[in-house]
Amino acid sequence: MRRGAFFWRPAGPQAGTSGCNEVEVVGPGPGKGSFAWRGDKRLRTRGAQDRGYVGWRCCAPVVLLFFDPGSRRKRVAARLAHCFNRAMAIFSPASQSPGTVTSQGGTRKGPGADVRAAQALAKQKSLEKSAKKYKLPLGELTMFTQQLASLLVAGLPLVQCLEALQDQTEDPRFRIIIRDVRLDISQGNSFSSSVRKFPRAFPTLFISMVEAGEASGGLAEILGKVAGYFEATVKLTKKVKSAMAYPIGVISLAVVLVNVLLIFVIPVFAAMFKDFGAKLPVPTQMLIDLSDFMKHWFWAVGIGAYLAYWLLGKFVATPKGRSIKDRALVKAPIFGNLIHKIALSRFCRTYATLIRSGVPILRTLEITAAASNKVQVEEACQEIAKHVSQGGQVSEVLAANEFFPPMMKHMVKAGEATGNVDGMMNKIADFYDVECDATVAALTSLIEPLLIVFLGIIVGGIVMAMFLPIFQLGAVAGGMG
Repeated sequence: MRRGAFFWRPAGPQAGTSGCNEVEVVGPGPGKGSFAWRGDKRLRTRGAQDRGYVGWRCCAPVVLLFFDPGSRRKRVAARLAHCFNRAMAIFSPASQSPGTVTSQGGTRKGPGADVRAAQALAKQKSLEKSAKKYKLPLGELTMFTQQLASLLVAGLPLVQCLEALQDQTEDPRFRIIIRDVRLDISQGNSFSSSVRKFPRAFPTLFISMVEAGEASGGLAEILGKVAGYFEATVKLTKKVKSAMAYPIGVISLAVVLVNVLLIFVIPVFAAMFKDFGAKLPVPTQMLIDLSDFMKHWFWAVGIGAYLAYWLLGKFVATPKGRSIKDRALVKAPIFGNLIHKIALSRFCRTYATLIRSGVPILRTLEITAAASNKVQVEEACQEIAKHVSQGGQVSEVLAANEFFPPMMKHMVKAGEATGNVDGMMNKIADFYDVECDATVAALTSLIEPLLIVFLGIIVGGIVMAMFLPIFQLGAVAGGMG
């Protein structure tokens, strides 16, 4: 065997146990001896001059490069080989980092793997804790309901359907919710009682519809109706948001532009006009004063705006503030009509879906009031529930309430006469959905020129106010004399 060649074998009674491997190096030269290591750290050595080795951990057993330590050049080469092999161990796809190689060629988890496992466990616990209060987006709930209804119609058991949906769900918190619901059902509980444990993920309407489906034995059919209701709601919400996105974006851009002009551009003109020494026109002076105020007190304006927004939110959260907000929105000049039609459509569709699914009328009115998110509808539902419990009709309350238009009152009365209230309510909801689409289209075409005029007035007014002294340059310069 030539100098520098070697082979290794397990040595010592502790070889391969307790995370400690002892290896005997056999070969010619002064480096003959044995040493023990755990990971990349040497624990003990036996034999003389055994410092010239390098460890390379890969899928094969540890490779030990042995050099004659008597030569300084070879020690430098060993150090370079050490750096190279460590880099290969890190970037090699076959490396098992940070495992410890045993004498049998297996791997045991090291401290790094334990740290990653602890981090994964902590992340999982955090997700499970947040899943209890997770508010599921309506779009994702719609997709879940549609897929669950389709799987149930195909004849799959409920637990198997939930398992399939759990596997394909990308949201980790919703996946935990589906898992807990599935496990709860596997223990013998009903679907409605299982989803009731997650009130923020599953709304009251969904839970009540599931209860009705379980009672009637037509869960798949009722879930299909719920999915249709959610889909119509999501579609209407997206249309309204798309109509509001353009004006909000333009107004935000106008606010930013005006603030840039007031803080950075107008002070340059103000310094130039100050050198004239003449009295400036009133619009120009007012704009310069406003610019000076914004330049020095912009932080106070920002804090004041945030406090006003926070106080307004606190006031709106109170019953009185919420009532004032809802009534003001319905009477708003441009968007009030659209908000009113959306509230009527949601009321009619929710009521029709619940009644058609077999939910009792008093429970239906309670759920409809909660889903409407409008004070006017909530008050009307309370009056209807009180009137119906005394033997009255729904149309009688609607006829006395100004929030509901006459057409709706007559259609509901006709539905009561024919015993088809839910069908009439569905037709009213479809009618108002079409009206909402037409209103959104009209508002979109109307808002664009209005915003152009608005921006023209704001920016044009600022430009005119700043150039007005230049137009009167002769009078202003005359004042210098």
